Amino acid sequence: MAMAGLYRRILPSPPAVEFASLQGKQLFLEAIQNGTMENFYRLISYFQTQSEPAYCGLASLSMVLNALAIDPGRKWKGPWRWFDESMLDCCEPLETVKARGISFGKLVCLAHCAGAKVEAFRTNHSTIDEFRKYVKRCSSSDDCHVISSYDRSVLKQTGTGHFSPIGGYHAGNDMALILDVARFKYPPHWVPLKILWDAMNNVDLSTGQRRGFMLISRPHREPGQLYTLSCKHESWVGIAKYLMDDVPLLLKSEEVKDIQEVLSVVFMSLPSNFGQFIKWVAEVRRREDGDQSLSPEEKARLALKEEVLRQVQETGLFKHVAELLSSANSCCRNLISGHEENLPNIAASVCCQGAQILSGKSASSEMYCCQETCVKCLKANGEKPVTVVSGTVVNGETEEWMDMLVPSSQKNSGCSCGGSINHIGMHPASNDVLTALLLSLPPETWSGIKEEKLLKEINNLVSTNNLPTLLQEEVKFKLVYFDPFCNFSLHWYFSVSFLIC
Repeated sequence: MAMAGLYRRILPSPPAVEFASLQGKQLFLEAIQNGTMENFYRLISYFQTQSEPAYCGLASLSMVLNALAIDPGRKWKGPWRWFDESMLDCCEPLETVKARGISFGKLVCLAHCAGAKVEAFRTNHSTIDEFRKYVKRCSSSDDCHVISSYDRSVLKQTGTGHFSPIGGYHAGNDMALILDVARFKYPPHWVPLKILWDAMNNVDLSTGQRRGFMLISRPHREPGQLYTLSCKHESWVGIAKYLMDDVPLLLKSEEVKDIQEVLSVVFMSLPSNFGQFIKWVAEVRRREDGDQSLSPEEKARLALKEEVLRQVQETGLFKHVAELLSSANSCCRNLISGHEENLPNIAASVCCQGAQILSGKSASSEMYCCQETCVKCLKANGEKPVTVVSGTVVNGETEEWMDMLVPSSQKNSGCSCGGSINHIGMHPASNDVLTALLLSLPPETWSGIKEEKLLKEINNLVSTNNLPTLLQEEVKFKLVYFDPFCNFSLHWYFSVSFLIC
């Protein structure tokens, strides 16, 4: 009786050589002797099979992130923090990936969101010699890994677009080892690098763009502390286009005479859904056994965030932004949070999302409701008071307490239950978020300003050269620029906790 379904595929050879074959083993031994299998050991330790037919990109990325020992900052199951395909949903909903797969650009976005350093290349912006150089470099160390996006049909395999990590390189035969995450279909195999390049040098019909490869490594520092850009919502493309294309033209068409007028031009025409684009990074924790004390690690992270916030608020640009937003006739006062720029209201939303994510249900339709929030000051052993917003989160019949840790630039902040306290100087606020965004924009943004003296003044205000090192690093990881991957690439990362979208 015929059995339903498929059981594996025969690996077309040539061009591939099965890793477990006699020839494959010989290639492996020779590559080890030549020192180009150093990345293999980390990758094979975390080798996984994609859990859905269209999850090759997610499986490749989670495998690489775990091999690099990047902490996701949130629990997978039980007490364990671990990257799993189900957690990689910040740039594309999992249901969409499950149905259609994921594009090259969105996978690059996911890698950034997860806290990795990413260098991505489409084949029309690279060469086979450059690809070979990167494969050899990453195969000779265990601190970077290459994920290839290629068309299976070029390798005489069934299917079309596919992602998999490269687990080694044989210099003598110029072959790369593909650790195929669709292990139910094909085993790991060696392929000639030239043919793999041809398979990448292929147009993805869903995007109209070439495929390519990406180098993924650990960042040299912790990810961004306070701010992030989100490409989860489709609106981000239009907003990024406004900032990159439209603002220079607007400034060129307007006779701006001072900094306030420059900022007014930028802010007044912002798309109405701008709040979906720029986000802030929140640290949320589930309170265990009623204990509200902060761990040394939490204190250190909060102190770092507060230092970044202080440095933002000491910039000359911040003073201009704050003046504009606070002026009585300004139409720009509620750009980011609108009527919700109120700490208890923000915390209620954040605690609900935090409970959902920490429960491993970020893509779930289950309803989480925060019934009550309370703003408190925690102070121990003469230390500086720490602002914590506690929330009671209810999901059905279950109830749990969540805490949101709040960075503050003030030495003394009022703390009480309810929403009547003054939260000036606390993060998030429109003035510090917008200041960080303006510092992130490239110098060409202001090129349309006609008045030479004014252009020099704005360039001095937005220049990152004289910023403190910590703020300089925060801004550098947030540059928005055109690239061939997804129209715009967003260099902004998760914090050690997670991003609230």
